[in-house]
Amino acid sequence: MTVRRPSRRDFVRTSAAGTAVVLGATPLLSTPASAEARPTCTASGPGGPVQITPDCDDPTYNRPVIDSEEDLTSPVRHRKVSGHFEGTSKKFTIYLPPEKQWQGRFFHKVYPTQDEQAPDDVVAFGAASGAYVVQTNGGIGYRVEAAAAKFSRTVAAKYYRSSRRIYGYLYGGSGGSYQTIGAIENTVGVWDGAVPFIPGSPVSIPNSFTVRALARLVLREKAARIGDAVSPGGTGDPYAGLNSVERAMLREVSSMGVPLRTWEDYSYVLKLPVDPDNLLGFVAVVRSIDPTYADDFWSKPGYLGTEKSPLGDLVRAARIDHTSTVTEVRRNADNVPTALLLDSVPSTAIRTPLDFTVRGADGTTDVGALKGSLDVDAKVFTLADGNSADVLDALAGGVRLQSDNRWYLAFHAYHRHQVPTRPGFHTFDQYRGPDGQPLYPQRAIQIGPLISAGTSDGGTHTGKVNGKVIVVANLLDCDACPVPADWYGAQVKQAMGDRFDDTYRLWYNDSADHLEGPVTGARATRLVEWTGILEHALRDLSAWVEKGRAPARTTSYTMRDSQVEVPTRARARLGVQPVVDLTVHGRDRIEVAAGRPVVFRARIEMPPKAGRLVSTEWDFTGSGTFTAHPCGPARETAEVQAAFTYDKPGTYFVALRATAQREGDAHTPFARARNLGRVRVVVR
Repeated sequence: MTVRRPSRRDFVRTSAAGTAVVLGATPLLSTPASAEARPTCTASGPGGPVQITPDCDDPTYNRPVIDSEEDLTSPVRHRKVSGHFEGTSKKFTIYLPPEKQWQGRFFHKVYPTQDEQAPDDVVAFGAASGAYVVQTNGGIGYRVEAAAAKFSRTVAAKYYRSSRRIYGYLYGGSGGSYQTIGAIENTVGVWDGAVPFIPGSPVSIPNSFTVRALARLVLREKAARIGDAVSPGGTGDPYAGLNSVERAMLREVSSMGVPLRTWEDYSYVLKLPVDPDNLLGFVAVVRSIDPTYADDFWSKPGYLGTEKSPLGDLVRAARIDHTSTVTEVRRNADNVPTALLLDSVPSTAIRTPLDFTVRGADGTTDVGALKGSLDVDAKVFTLADGNSADVLDALAGGVRLQSDNRWYLAFHAYHRHQVPTRPGFHTFDQYRGPDGQPLYPQRAIQIGPLISAGTSDGGTHTGKVNGKVIVVANLLDCDACPVPADWYGAQVKQAMGDRFDDTYRLWYNDSADHLEGPVTGARATRLVEWTGILEHALRDLSAWVEKGRAPARTTSYTMRDSQVEVPTRARARLGVQPVVDLTVHGRDRIEVAAGRPVVFRARIEMPPKAGRLVSTEWDFTGSGTFTAHPCGPARETAEVQAAFTYDKPGTYFVALRATAQREGDAHTPFARARNLGRVRVVVR
């Protein structure tokens, strides 16, 4: 097949009325300079990920069409080019800064559920960094992203009337980290580098969530005590006051990589009062892939549902299996059932998600599952949309409604039955015996690798990257956890050998969790926004690729019982964050009488090649509201002091927030790295 080379006429422009108008006879195609079509991108082997290069076309995303072009001034001046891939639901947007501002690169953020409209701050950061921005409406994998990246070069070359080399940099976090890693491992020449951030591993999902659900079942009553122990000025012993079952559970969840310090926000760690999304919807995924698991859990040896142990007893005590009789069926004007009145309800139903099954009046005939919600106080079950007609037709007074949480509870221990066969995942060593074999029965299918491969278009976390990589991970992340970043670094080191140091960096960031974006309210007194660290990484990555300027070194850390620990001094810690050593009267805790001045002192240090300090801010009451404090000209170290008088008794967590900037620019909003120092003040 031959196609004509695209010309300027083929672009779709926006008319004065704002509608898309095609000005060419055919859609703009991503075609080579010659008239011959390029070969089709193919997988490296049967069932393997598709390997994409500039010289092949993806068979699914090979017909990009531009729907509109418009010049905008907000958030900054740029040309916005919007389009789609013909025959698919995938859309893309390209944000091109003015020619004088562009420095020959693009930034490309990915996430499975994003839309094609990039946020204003992403567009503005790209322009300020000499980059145009590419974004698609997401989905699974990296293939549509690769097609959009390749096509963006055609668009940019025409817009800037340039034949210069265009560099590209991909970044994505959480679910987007799977896409980013899959992309940089399975494409060549599409992107020159990548920043996977808050990354997971092939066994993170659903295991990082199920182990926390099991911990919620055991530790919810002691969670506040654990949180206080690990908070600034606490005892430092989170196991104090726990019984043997609770101590074993805290060890289990910590050995799976959940950072102990995250328990300061124990409600988030445990998803209290209960995870509203039913463990992020993974229960439904596992039920479809491993449908006999719950039956086995409650009936076969080796599972907590049958285990004769205090933990097994606790799990069985939480089991709900309640049968109610329907006393009345409420219907709408079309005679469709909308609600059921019940003679009784399970007393603890409000604390756990339930499955509902309609049974005949004899209590044994299984009619089918029913979707809806139970109001325990009113003894009313409200039907949801999507129930089958057969089940709705069977609803009448006298039928039974069974409520049970057997699947939900069984899923709490699913990670115990998912011990990886692939080596290197030391968090699962606690589930192996001295002979290295699993202690518990193993399911036939490992769910984590399936989800990982699906999210990354079959990418396998081989570590064989085709470009330079800076990984950004956070020490207070209990969702992805810090361990997967360490694990992936080992894969890259094994795959890249002598090229590792010139290929890979890992920056661990303190006082930062999994949630991206501004940190507000009480969270701000213990967490920092880490967007600026991503921006720092992208700028360092581009300088590394384009100018050979090596970025800040990998954070120095040790791994102990799946807990990542970093040095207390910046020159030893490395990475890019400032390190804030805050004390109150020389300690991390003080008890004082109301009305007495309290003096705080801090030393702030920057790691080598990480920028300079540009601001300090104080929060003396732990409210999350900070007040700026002059810190002098931008520099690499600073010593600051402040005093505050507390009029009311109480416990106050005081925070000093320090901000550094990559170029030492105190006025730019971009590439700002923050950290906190914190102490406890108890006022009597």
